[in-house]
Amino acid sequence: MLFQDAFKTSTRSLIHGKMRSLLTMLGIVIGIASVIVLMSIGQSAQDLIIGQVQGIGSNLIIITPGAPSNGKFSPPAAEQGIIITSLVQEDVNSLQREPSITAVAPLVSGQADVVYGSNDATESYQGVTADMFPLRNLTIGKGAAFTQTDVDSATPVAVIGPDLATTLFGANIDPINKTIRIKDVSFRVVGVLAKGGTGAFGVNQGDIVLIPITIAQKELLGITYFSTILVQANPAYDISFVTSRITFVLAQNHGITDPNKYDFNIETQADILSLLGNITSILTLFLAAIASISLIVGGIGIMNIMLVAVTERTREIGLRKAVGATNNDILQQFLIESVLLTFAGGVIGILAGATFITLVYLAISTFDPSLGWTFAFPIAAVILGLVVSGIAGIAFGIYPARQAARKNPIDALRYE
Repeated sequence: MLFQDAFKTSTRSLIHGKMRSLLTMLGIVIGIASVIVLMSIGQSAQDLIIGQVQGIGSNLIIITPGAPSNGKFSPPAAEQGIIITSLVQEDVNSLQREPSITAVAPLVSGQADVVYGSNDATESYQGVTADMFPLRNLTIGKGAAFTQTDVDSATPVAVIGPDLATTLFGANIDPINKTIRIKDVSFRVVGVLAKGGTGAFGVNQGDIVLIPITIAQKELLGITYFSTILVQANPAYDISFVTSRITFVLAQNHGITDPNKYDFNIETQADILSLLGNITSILTLFLAAIASISLIVGGIGIMNIMLVAVTERTREIGLRKAVGATNNDILQQFLIESVLLTFAGGVIGILAGATFITLVYLAISTFDPSLGWTFAFPIAAVILGLVVSGIAGIAFGIYPARQAARKNPIDALRYE
């Protein structure tokens, strides 16, 4: 029998049993759709996380106190309950003199109640310099950022996130030049950030309070050291050279000659992006592997229904063999039916998955546009879905097809 004849016969058989064909495909449809959805969500999450890291500034180098982490990004020492006072103003001054460095911005942080009138909220605050705004690409939506003069004179001014502005002042009160209190220190609001969402180091920019680092150190925290120093490398220099210069300057300032005793840790933006990319890729593959279990279940369902179909069509098999059909003809017909079922299920599953992730994207974009969720439809998932569905059709269809091909034509004709 020619292949095209076997294909036509298989197609007619599937169309004749429409309901059985649809039920047989259902497992594959769900499996492929699950793989598409989870891989798409994983890719979107990866794009979102990496985009947020890239959004904190280009050529960024992050210096934190504590021993080096051997190239593996780790939380700052303060987040682990360890207080290390190794980063000080002398380090900032020395780094600012380096020609390979464009900007240096120290940072301290804490958490406290932010109060305006009868409204209050417990939020994170960061003490920063004026250089922090361009360094982290922080844009002001209303008012203005505070200046280096405000920092030098420890002026009690603040820039707040848009969500916090709504919480404290509501929709009808302009927060600019209003006074808020943090730990009994009054701050005049001079600006509101343009957008919220998760920013650098997992901080929610929508609820954050940015104040001059000098007043944060003196009035709120009572410290003279920094929790982090952000450095922007000069684009004219290789990032590895800038990192080596930072290491040399800090080691010299701290009087350390043994690299194993460094009391500071340096991470580049590329290090963070690489690590985050690896983590999210592994998570995406893990999710896809979990979703693939449903493909196996769907394949087993196809095999079971095809075995039932073989039994139901025993007389048909006997008649076809009686008029000259060979074992290979019968095998080919049932195998084509199995592959057609899984392939069609794969296509439907891809369309269903694409529709679902489109709806998810539209819903997130509508209800929380500040999140920055991107639409991701990985082509690899489509190719994987089609390939896996085809393989499943062959793998789970070969046994029922062989069972049909092996039937004795005389016994098949006698079957009731």
